[in-house]
Amino acid sequence: MIRTRFYILSIITLISFKVNAQVIFEENFDGNQLNMDHWNYEEGDGCPGNCGWGNRELQIYDRNYVEVKDGNLVITAVKKGDKYFSGKINSKDRVEILYGEIEVRAKVAQGKGLWPAVWMLGCDIDEVSWPAAGEIDIMEYVGKEPQRVFTSLHTPASHGNTINTKKVFIEDIEEGFHIYKAVWTEKSIEFFIDGNSVYKFIPEKYDDEHYPYRKPFYFLINMAIGGSFGGPEVDDSIFPKKFYVDYIKVTKL
Repeated sequence: MIRTRFYILSIITLISFKVNAQVIFEENFDGNQLNMDHWNYEEGDGCPGNCGWGNRELQIYDRNYVEVKDGNLVITAVKKGDKYFSGKINSKDRVEILYGEIEVRAKVAQGKGLWPAVWMLGCDIDEVSWPAAGEIDIMEYVGKEPQRVFTSLHTPASHGNTINTKKVFIEDIEEGFHIYKAVWTEKSIEFFIDGNSVYKFIPEKYDDEHYPYRKPFYFLINMAIGGSFGGPEVDDSIFPKKFYVDYIKVTKL
């Protein structure tokens, strides 16, 4: 009986802890416009010096393809004539996170050539550049590989075609919204999809080459088109396509 009581008390304590956990940041995309206290628009084609946004992507980013509607961030990808347009936002210099449980609820856009993503970059990127700043890819979906989701980490020791990655097969990933989570600590980063752990990264060494994740990072949300990862082929018959993000919530561990 004593053991049973202790077990029940432990469950209650755990539930209470989760309910009362400190929320560091929460974005629910309410209203009808982007909260500019949290976000910046990124626009253009990545030129000069970074044409195609570093991945030979085809899209031109334009704020007109970013909207807040019905409680969601909606990024639309279109083709007009021989040009592709899409949207991208970031929280640089506005919302910066150091460690926590990061939860994102999103619905991917499906189609060959699309590359919707929710990810993070180190806030010192202007000083040290990429990959020294580090990158955390909470969710990447590549339309040419349906029913699969990528979670990846880019470090100075492994970037680009990084070994710090996991491609997960999920049969219904294109159907409705799913929850993507990263649990980020001083020692590790673990990724979850719909509550299931899919990949945990523990570095070989805790230095800036292998674990540049002991500093603040900011969020990026975008939908690229084509490029070295999302393409090179694009199915032009799919447009327009929409990528939805319901919320982002960061809880202190």
